[in-house]
Amino acid sequence: MCGIIGAASSRNVGKLLVQGLHKMEYRGYDSAGIALHQKDNIFNLRTLGKVSLLEDEMIEQRPKSKLGIAHTRWATHGKPSKKNAHPHESGEVNIVHNGIIENYLELKEKLVQAGYTFESETDSEVIAHLLHQHFQSKGDLLAAMHEAIKELDGAFAIAAIHIKDKNRLVVARNKSPLLIGVGLEENFAASDPLALSQLTNEFVFLEDGDVAEITKESYQVFDRKNSPISRDVTEIDIAVNAVTKGEYSHFMEKEIYEQPNAVANTIDGKLGDDDVLDNIFGLGSSEVFSKIKRIQFVACGTSLHAGKVGRFWFEQIAKIPCYVDFASEYRYRDPLVEEGTLFVTISQSGETADTLAALRYAQEKDYLSTLSICNVPTSSLARESEHVLFTNAGPEIGVASTKAFTTQLAGLMLLAMSIAKSLNKDKQNRKKLVHELRNLPKVIEETLKLSNEILSIVPNIADKHNALFLGRGMFFPIVQEGALKLKEISYIHAEAYPAGELKHGPLALVDDQIPVVALSPENTLTEKLVSNLEEVKARGGTLYVFGGEKAKIKIERGEYIQMPECSELLAPIIYTIPLQILAYHVACQRGTDLDQPRNLAKSVTVE
Repeated sequence: MCGIIGAASSRNVGKLLVQGLHKMEYRGYDSAGIALHQKDNIFNLRTLGKVSLLEDEMIEQRPKSKLGIAHTRWATHGKPSKKNAHPHESGEVNIVHNGIIENYLELKEKLVQAGYTFESETDSEVIAHLLHQHFQSKGDLLAAMHEAIKELDGAFAIAAIHIKDKNRLVVARNKSPLLIGVGLEENFAASDPLALSQLTNEFVFLEDGDVAEITKESYQVFDRKNSPISRDVTEIDIAVNAVTKGEYSHFMEKEIYEQPNAVANTIDGKLGDDDVLDNIFGLGSSEVFSKIKRIQFVACGTSLHAGKVGRFWFEQIAKIPCYVDFASEYRYRDPLVEEGTLFVTISQSGETADTLAALRYAQEKDYLSTLSICNVPTSSLARESEHVLFTNAGPEIGVASTKAFTTQLAGLMLLAMSIAKSLNKDKQNRKKLVHELRNLPKVIEETLKLSNEILSIVPNIADKHNALFLGRGMFFPIVQEGALKLKEISYIHAEAYPAGELKHGPLALVDDQIPVVALSPENTLTEKLVSNLEEVKARGGTLYVFGGEKAKIKIERGEYIQMPECSELLAPIIYTIPLQILAYHVACQRGTDLDQPRNLAKSVTVE
């Protein structure tokens, strides 16, 4: 959500900034804007809607500048509108901001009493007025930023320019991602390295409390004590083809079909001949795992569903109890921490605000250790966890997560096997799983070939307003994920239930207008699931069942789609794929904005 980019250069930066905004469109946004330093003024332009609208106005007006900031906004305080779009200005100051200022009402009241007038409904505007106020006494934007952030409670990434400083951009970070891009005769700031992918491959990741000044020749970072500090330069090779759709119609489609390679990348280098390798979660991790007595998972959305599947694996393979919590709720219930508990966070971006807050809360508790499964090596979550496994899925642009989910599942299986090995449990099963994991990318490729069969049922779902998803055991979290995908991108209301709960209420919904999607792999729960599906048939329901070679149910209304043969334990990963394809094609038929669904953001960096 929200995107920041800023530039100080020896060339005109307007086009560069807009191009950077385009690369961050996947994060979700409702408005866009830009502020450019000119000879005797700051050019400020804001638009409601797509970045392309901002780009059109930029082309028409052709402003020239070598210093500027730009922003895509996802509404938190104040509805989507031009007046609430960034950049915000106060006198000679212009700012862009990601995050939430929790004490903004208190600050706003104080600033109004000081004579400031507010033009927007946002919390961000207080930052512009604070900077202006402190500039009046300090006479310097960097000094004003140091003073202003002392008054801010909450999460923020800020970039600011001042009309009296034609060469310098000043930025600050706290609990919201922000980095410096290092170029030749130009330097940049951004909330996402993707925004700068065609400008540089050298990045400096700011820490909480950091303030920095950026010019075209140099940059300097200061810590929260205002002391100059050196931060490491990290090289990231972001391939252009990783952030373009290529031959596909949407990023989501591309990312669905990237899953064989993505999962292969996750497990690559982690497996020996007949067991998982030691310390694949970091130096000393295997020793820590030998002391584990239980696991606490914390995640949000799709990642939470991965944790729910993981719980079955950990209890079956490693024989240890697991708890799974919503990150947004975890720290508010004063959780009891039992001895020997490993705290595990799961996140695609590694910047999810609730998950990060839960990790920081856990670090103050008596957990054995902290571990993250994450797709972004440079993320806050990865840097702040004691142990980490990177899923190596590559950039995921589509807001509705696909390859991030299946690679998280692969990572969780590696973790279950690693802990089982350290605890000396289930060696024969681990040996079997090594072979099955190596074969997993091929089975995913086979599953992707079901696309045409799935297309045949799409018209029967695309015109409906509701859908019901059913599964049992470790497939219940998978149907939760399937229902989430359909909701996210097609805007069809979809609910997931453990199939055994049908008779406890949801059966009242079943009629010929509500499609029922079910997962029926061949396992110990198959017979019970079939009994549940017979209840749907008896009430005139339409069934769309994905199952094994031996169909245990005869379908009069609906369709049975046979899945490739696969490992029983790894089947949740395989059975995820058709639900992704189904949601994608239903959304295509309904004509929604698949990659940027309404009201949603890719990386939720506010609580």
